Amino acid sequence: MIRINLWSGPRNISTALMYSFAQRTDCTVFDEPLYAHYLANTNAKTYHPGSDEILSTMENDGNKVIAMMKGPHPSPIAFFKQMTHHLIQLDWSFMDDMINIILTRNPVEMLPSYVEQVEQPSLQDVGYAAHIELLNYLKQKRQKIIVLDGKNVLLNPRKVLSELCSTINIPFDENMLLWEAGERPEDGCWAKYWYKNVHQSTGFAPYRPKTAPFPKHLENLLEECRPYYEQLRELSIKA
Repeated sequence: MIRINLWSGPRNISTALMYSFAQRTDCTVFDEPLYAHYLANTNAKTYHPGSDEILSTMENDGNKVIAMMKGPHPSPIAFFKQMTHHLIQLDWSFMDDMINIILTRNPVEMLPSYVEQVEQPSLQDVGYAAHIELLNYLKQKRQKIIVLDGKNVLLNPRKVLSELCSTINIPFDENMLLWEAGERPEDGCWAKYWYKNVHQSTGFAPYRPKTAPFPKHLENLLEECRPYYEQLRELSIKA
């Protein structure tokens, strides 16, 4: 069986990619199974919208979540949409027998979107440093390095997804490019706070650069994030 982890930061196209893989008849998708574990072990529960509901309805023990991920699933492919910053207080070796994809986004575009929900984010919240830590772990384990940049996916979804599928040795499926608008049964209970745009979509939206002025109070965080992002961008599948 093929198990895929998509390791993203917040406010990227990770949900759209989850919806894309959900269109495959050979794939079952899971929405951020480690979210409650992350909230239970950090102070993020004090400022993440919907924290109480997440903690009360999801498994809080990350080791039990990992056991679920490694267990049987009803299809040949299991796709786990993950957030890299959820990887805390866990033995990372569970990733060794899985395919791990890093999904990044230019922080110039991600940070202004994220502060609509979390007003004062930290470097830990946005996941760029954690992405590099994960990248180095995967290199140490001699895993194939697979990086997606959200912008490239939107610029040419057919090319990038075709190349991704070839890299992970599964056939590309045209159905991955389109889905029905609206909620999906796999959505986490946090969808009402974060998924408005993707619920209105029927496929990957055309890339549009942000035009609003960058928030002044995020400029220091932006400078922290830039070198991590640039390292990942160089490795990403091109549009």
